[in-house]
Amino acid sequence: MPDRELISGARQAEDIQFEAGLRPRRLSDFTGQSKLKENLSIAIEAAKMRGEAMDHVLLYGPPGLGKTTLASIIAEELGAQFTATSGPVLQKKLDLTGILSNVRQHQVFFIDEIHRLLPDIEEMLYSALEDFRVDILVGVGPGARTHSLPMPKFTAIGATTPQGLVSAPLRGRFGLVLRLDPYTPAELTSIVKRSARLLNVTIDDGAAEELARRCRGTPRIANRLLRRVRDYAQVRADGRITQEVAQTALNLLDVDRFGLDDIDRKIMLTILDKYRGGPVGVNTIAASIAEEAETIEEVYEPYLIQLGFLNRTPRGRTATAVAYDYFQVERKANREDQPALF
Repeated sequence: MPDRELISGARQAEDIQFEAGLRPRRLSDFTGQSKLKENLSIAIEAAKMRGEAMDHVLLYGPPGLGKTTLASIIAEELGAQFTATSGPVLQKKLDLTGILSNVRQHQVFFIDEIHRLLPDIEEMLYSALEDFRVDILVGVGPGARTHSLPMPKFTAIGATTPQGLVSAPLRGRFGLVLRLDPYTPAELTSIVKRSARLLNVTIDDGAAEELARRCRGTPRIANRLLRRVRDYAQVRADGRITQEVAQTALNLLDVDRFGLDDIDRKIMLTILDKYRGGPVGVNTIAASIAEEAETIEEVYEPYLIQLGFLNRTPRGRTATAVAYDYFQVERKANREDQPALF
């Protein structure tokens, strides 16, 4: 069975050491997301011209598209210090107080997975974002009192997946709310070529395009596949990644021409064959393939929907005509009197 983490957009431990060297430093080096980059460029230049802190920014979109990279680029473009943390790390108010008390003028403060902040910590963040102050509770019980400490003007950048996961009060405190979309094959081809240059790997145009087609529209997955293909080329070829070498390596990894792996195929074949194309609930699918429903919803379904293989309906998941053709499954009549499986 292939490594399920291979085609997940979420950051893995092995990605950290490689992404630091591959990450672009300026907006001009960042490939794709042209409309988002234009909005950011205007906001950055306006803040620099006025000598003020830039508006707070909320970046949302599927994992692996470059939200953390954009946050560091914004700090670089502003010439400001950069501090990063994440929602799950901030477990107590004291954790956030310690960070905010050390924020400097015009500094960029990045919070990854901001939707996972605990409610009391999120409430504490409101005053920092809106009024640039930190409220500290001193004492306990009837004698407790709140001290408000002023903060220098700074820029907060939050990152999340769907923006709906962020509460409305918190979302409303961000001046810029920007979405990152999946990348086109042409953009991903450019990203693969750039990464190959930085890794000192020789890659053909056809091989770069092959990787771009199979990375599910996600640069992080493209770079992960590039590293695996590089290893194969060094061990089983002459170190040069040709299209044939890339195809052989990716097939060995069970990543097909659309970037689908073994779990993707199990999901679709379960719906197509076992449940006659649906509708069928995600919990039933999860039980049928011995996989977690949450993993199916977050890792696999979005891309299957994007490809046009799967639909979400009020009654459950249904396969499309395109899916029947691609997986070469004969379409069977689905009895309408069958109860929906949820």
